Amino acid sequence: MAAGFFAGTLNAAAGGGSFVSIPAMIFVGLPSVTANASSTVALVPGTLASAWAWRHDFQTLHGIRLPVLLLISLAGGLAGALLLLATTQRAFDGALPWLLLVGTLAFAFGRPLGAALRQRVRIGRGAVLAAQVVLSVYAGYFGGGVGIMMMATWGLLGDIDIKAMSALRTVLVSVANLVAVACFVVAGSVHWPETLVMLVSAIVGGYAGARLARRVPDRVLRGFVILFSAVMTAVFFWRAWR
Repeated sequence: MAAGFFAGTLNAAAGGGSFVSIPAMIFVGLPSVTANASSTVALVPGTLASAWAWRHDFQTLHGIRLPVLLLISLAGGLAGALLLLATTQRAFDGALPWLLLVGTLAFAFGRPLGAALRQRVRIGRGAVLAAQVVLSVYAGYFGGGVGIMMMATWGLLGDIDIKAMSALRTVLVSVANLVAVACFVVAGSVHWPETLVMLVSAIVGGYAGARLARRVPDRVLRGFVILFSAVMTAVFFWRAWR
């Protein structure tokens, strides 16, 4: 319950809730694949609520139509979910520390790296669509830091309004997560007692996080998420190597 509240608060205020929810599911005894699937189910209502809140700010992405991006997110989210279900427990245990590391680095350096690249690099819509396919699969499979990765990639197209990017990122991640959730539920990969407790507390935490974000500077919230995720990454590397 505490982890769900914490994850919902972080997702609403700065992002990075999965860095809390997945370790919490594992630490109470769920296998890592089940923990990942259950965490996605528990946090998806909050992401859907965020997508609804952003509904008036959607814009096209330099001529790339929203239905195309939605279709890519649906297909990628489904592919990522099926890939997770096909991954053996042992393989995912070995991959999890590296996934946490990728997500942590994306969260820590995605914004400054994206800003630096925008000054030197411009890419076409085809490259963005190809990257979106990969990121949508990643979102359905694990998803840590995927929103930051999307915005960094889109920024390479040229100048895009940050509010429009945030709105688009939220809805595309939500779509990928939603189709992954459907896949996990149908496959019976969700452990419901922990999931329902975390789901309810994450909704409450999401409301609290929205209020917290108005009072605490963004750099403080992001710094805390980076520190916490770095500690969790180190813990899971230690568990894997032990």
